[in-house]
Amino acid sequence: MTTAICRCISPRFNECEITHIERQQINLNKARIQHEEYVRTLAILGCTILELPEEENYPDSVFVEDTAIILPELAVLANPGAVSRSGETESIAKVLAQFRPIFELPPSARLDGGDVLVMGKQVYIGMSTRSNIESVTQLKNLLSPRDYQVTGIEMVGCLHLKSAVSRIDDDTLLINRQWVDGSQFNRFKLIDIATTEPHAANCLPIRGEIIYPSNYPKTRERLERLGFSIRAIELDEITKAEGGVTCCSLILDD
Repeated sequence: MTTAICRCISPRFNECEITHIERQQINLNKARIQHEEYVRTLAILGCTILELPEEENYPDSVFVEDTAIILPELAVLANPGAVSRSGETESIAKVLAQFRPIFELPPSARLDGGDVLVMGKQVYIGMSTRSNIESVTQLKNLLSPRDYQVTGIEMVGCLHLKSAVSRIDDDTLLINRQWVDGSQFNRFKLIDIATTEPHAANCLPIRGEIIYPSNYPKTRERLERLGFSIRAIELDEITKAEGGVTCCSLILDD
């Protein structure tokens, strides 16, 4: 069974944190419609949906991915790097406790879940403005006894590691090499995004298909030519908040 934890968009979504792009006015109603379609697509692909109510005091709270790391054996609560997001993990922890043992990082370990790329027993942590080297140290201490390898990854020009590289399947990554060095992932097959679509490297594989923003048609066509089944959804209002398809859910496979 696959469970997707999602959260409705805050009425203060236009106050979201912006780091690497120019702030634009977000059409809140359109963003909510797009998010509803995202959640419907997860359900169509066979996910059981746990949708949490909106958090009025947390503009970025729709991006639940940043609150935790999900592994088969456990869940790790993150410490979001933006001060405005520091209270988002409390309600997520209560939900995750139904599915996994919960571990917490010390306050010194700053970490956004969007900086965590899990490929089997390899865990990559992006050294972004939201995550620090202490998070790598703490995750090594926690996960090494469970046979995970934890590696810090240098990156530039984007908010999170999964803005630059994301999982397509167990052997394949979608990547923007302008933002992250592909040699750090040389054990995997790498598919390059279209150079005219720098934000196109974020995709969400679910049960043999890939949820992908319709904003990036050239990269989508490239993936389809390679035989991947794409579920394209409109996400342009959510991308104005530096969000992507991985950001809006926590996925648990049991």
